[in-house]
Amino acid sequence: MDSPSRSDGFVGGLAELLGGKVGDHASPVRHTVRFVGLIVLGLTFLTLALHFVQKSPCRDGAWSDNKQYTHFCYTDVLALYGAEGLADGKVPYVDHAVEYPVLTGAMMGVIGLPIHKYGQTHPEFNQYQGFYDLTALVLGAFALITAAMIVALRNRRPWDAAMFALSPALLVTATVNWDFLAIVLAVGGIYAWSRRWDWAWLPPVVTGVLFGLGASAKLWPLFLLGGILAVAVRNRQLSRFFIAAGATVVTWLIVNVPVMMANFASWNEFFRNSNERGVDWGVLWYVGRYFDSKFWSGAPGDSGLFQYLSRDENRSLLNFICYALFLGACAGVFWLAQKAPAAPRLTQLTFLIVAFFLLFSKVWSQQFTLWLLPLAILARPRWGAFLLWQFAELGYFLAFYGELLGASGKNVMPEGVFVLASTFRWVTVAALCVLVIQDIRHPKRDVVRQSDPLAV
Repeated sequence: MDSPSRSDGFVGGLAELLGGKVGDHASPVRHTVRFVGLIVLGLTFLTLALHFVQKSPCRDGAWSDNKQYTHFCYTDVLALYGAEGLADGKVPYVDHAVEYPVLTGAMMGVIGLPIHKYGQTHPEFNQYQGFYDLTALVLGAFALITAAMIVALRNRRPWDAAMFALSPALLVTATVNWDFLAIVLAVGGIYAWSRRWDWAWLPPVVTGVLFGLGASAKLWPLFLLGGILAVAVRNRQLSRFFIAAGATVVTWLIVNVPVMMANFASWNEFFRNSNERGVDWGVLWYVGRYFDSKFWSGAPGDSGLFQYLSRDENRSLLNFICYALFLGACAGVFWLAQKAPAAPRLTQLTFLIVAFFLLFSKVWSQQFTLWLLPLAILARPRWGAFLLWQFAELGYFLAFYGELLGASGKNVMPEGVFVLASTFRWVTVAALCVLVIQDIRHPKRDVVRQSDPLAV
């Protein structure tokens, strides 16, 4: 089993401040996957508990004087309990169009509607707090399962999962939205793909089912099929890809078609909203528009490229450019997978695909960083670059709330501070992509491959 204090220079340096590296005569129990797994789960639980405390000022739903921003405790779970009609007992997609894919809307309804019904007969019960608490409990369970699967995927490097457990991004964004539903399904699909079961067709089928469910919760797990395609072509295992892709499509249809038939307009709300949404906070296009404003007024005939693309009438062009850049990056990842000296690991490719989607997207909500978290750890478990990225994410989190206060009429910092934090986040994710690409091009640099050549 790998010991981070010996194999990772950054951890080894820190270990010298805490008594030195693990010795040759350390207790054998400390070298078991079960022991490490329990430690990781305990650390994950601790981080989630601290996250719950951090969000607790907002739990009652009584937000006044911008408390949700001044206390850094905003969460969509509370905001959308009322906005999506759950507080009024409305059934998602039947009585109200939900802005999320079907499985996320179903989770909202399964938790929210019983909470509302109970609140109807118990006026003293705070429905908002009950909805948040129960949702946080379920999402926390998904996070713990995700941590356990990271340990299982890296049974020769189980301490890598501690990067997930101690992540600042997990600490501040775990329950900002329902993203852990899609995350646990996506990581579950990767775990299933790595298994060697008696029936060769079973791993890709389970992978496809989990990816299909994940894509029914948030769209991005569908992108992971691109990594599987690249690996399948390189390893001449196209049959496994087609089985996984077929299972993904069938599962997605089973979940979505009933809602489409019952109320197509409500089902289509997610896609309509995604298409019509403009440039969001902190993305590449937002940063570019800020720098454009230093040279052009933004008026017609006097605007830079990013200002031009940010106009409502040019939304279709912006969408096309975002998709084109993403598809071009995916083509590059596929080419890299075929030309690399050794077949890349699946998690390296899936990390690159999801990272490129966020780097070129017009929307990058604060909780989207959770999509990358397990993939980054599985792709390149090196603490130095990882912590630099997490520091950037934490800086963005703080700056984002400052920017929200500014938008609410309480200026606490110049906009340039938020732009700097956004740029730092973008650059650190791009740097992680470069490092993963270098590991693919030079397999001997891949620390996962050194300890387990068969790891995904």
